[in-house]
Amino acid sequence: MSIKVMISQPMRGKTIDRVKKERAEIVKKLQECGYTVLDTVFGNPAQPDDNEAIYNLAESIKYIAKSDIVYFMKGWEYSRGCKIEHEVSVQYGKEIIYE
Repeated sequence: MSIKVMISQPMRGKTIDRVKKERAEIVKKLQECGYTVLDTVFGNPAQPDDNEAIYNLAESIKYIAKSDIVYFMKGWEYSRGCKIEHEVSVQYGKEIIYE
């Protein structure tokens, strides 16, 4: 059974293409080590009456539940969403890797 990794990445103000580009090398390295990287670049937009940031955070927390490891990219400690993902990961005993 493959070990599943979720990547926590600051995304505020970035396009989907930029987010994917920033994480591409990390995804490649993790896959080369035999990990399964969970795709958390969501294509499902929030509903008009939803707060998009909270909607996406809720989606990412679902992926923390599915992961064995959470990989935090540089700058995570300055991102509100990443800090919440970190706290969830710590509180629920997920293995953590820092870039």
